[in-house]
Amino acid sequence: MLSVEEALEQVLSRVSRLGAEQVDLLACLGRVLAESIAAPCDIPPWSNSSMDGYALLCRDTAAATPESPADLAVVGTIPAGSVAPGPIRGGEAFRIFTGAPLPEGADAVIPQEEVEVRGAGIRLRRPVHPGEFVRPVGEDIRAGETALEAGQVIGPAEIGLLATLGRSRVLVFRRPRVAILSTGDEVVDLGGDIAPGKIPNSNTYALMAQVLEAGGEPMNIGVASDNRDAIEEHLQRGLSADVLISSAGVSVGEYDLVREALNRLGAELHLWQVAMRPGKPITFGSMRGRPVFGLPGNPVSAMVTFELFVRPALRKMAGHPALHRPLITARALSPIPNPGHRRGYLRVTVTADGGEYRVRLTGNQGSAILRSMVAADGLAVVSPDTTIPEGGEVPVLLLKPLREGKGRA
Repeated sequence: MLSVEEALEQVLSRVSRLGAEQVDLLACLGRVLAESIAAPCDIPPWSNSSMDGYALLCRDTAAATPESPADLAVVGTIPAGSVAPGPIRGGEAFRIFTGAPLPEGADAVIPQEEVEVRGAGIRLRRPVHPGEFVRPVGEDIRAGETALEAGQVIGPAEIGLLATLGRSRVLVFRRPRVAILSTGDEVVDLGGDIAPGKIPNSNTYALMAQVLEAGGEPMNIGVASDNRDAIEEHLQRGLSADVLISSAGVSVGEYDLVREALNRLGAELHLWQVAMRPGKPITFGSMRGRPVFGLPGNPVSAMVTFELFVRPALRKMAGHPALHRPLITARALSPIPNPGHRRGYLRVTVTADGGEYRVRLTGNQGSAILRSMVAADGLAVVSPDTTIPEGGEVPVLLLKPLREGKGRA
């Protein structure tokens, strides 16, 4: 059996970043930029007021004191979205609102609460200094400067900056389309009749959610019975996608037919079985130029193997710079045993407390206990035949963002 690291190397060495596509601005959220973007103009394009107040010439206020104030004539109003009718002259001020461009010649703004309005003029009792409450031309970014680099992940702030630059469509790396197949005579899709001996199809929907969270586009290609022809037919449907995932049917039982079906369809299988628990029976191969994953049938095993192997592959294909979940070191609040000869990826709750992380098993680690994945904040990585003692350190792969004091430990 391969180690997790060897298996992951096999996977990542055989997947490549997808091509790029132009998408509407809001559809960029969470995507990876495929082009560097330079500012077409200065941002802001003109000096503007950062306050509601009065634009003026600082030299007119140089001698202002509480005892000897300066008086200025208000000669116009500049709301946001308009411009002054002409330049400012000595002894004048313009009423100005936040975001409005300064009149030509003005070099500062005084907030409205710092002046006395006296008829058609204002009185100031302090000197105003150049640049006060002014957003200068190019304060955010200069024309021609690179605003965003290719390879950046686009978040809400990047969306705002792109809109500021006037970009309604943006070139981003394509998200992998992922076809998902569940197999098994016992599996019934949602809405079907759950007769005795049957179970609902949870794997497809959990895996589809994981694909979405990883930045891919899931495609449900249904449930195939434990029949070679049915499995092959469903696998053929999945060839319209960039990646094909099946769950169940990759172990060594009489009804574990996925590997055989893949072979019959001409897939080249690169690995089978990894020294880990849960999730030992995993298959990875290539079929007609696309990666194919055969994941275990138990729901926790399917989700854990997705996290370790499929998620990094999808993120690489989508151009993400960070392929892997954060790995932290935590202290065990109670013993964490991992009997057997395979590395354990054990579900734990995680508490962040004063800069230190503390973990505890979620309970029974059976690979069919899906509620343990709901409770888990991370996966404790434990060597074979090892028990982490209370207070001992253990590496933990974080599955969820943590907050101070978060967790059920």
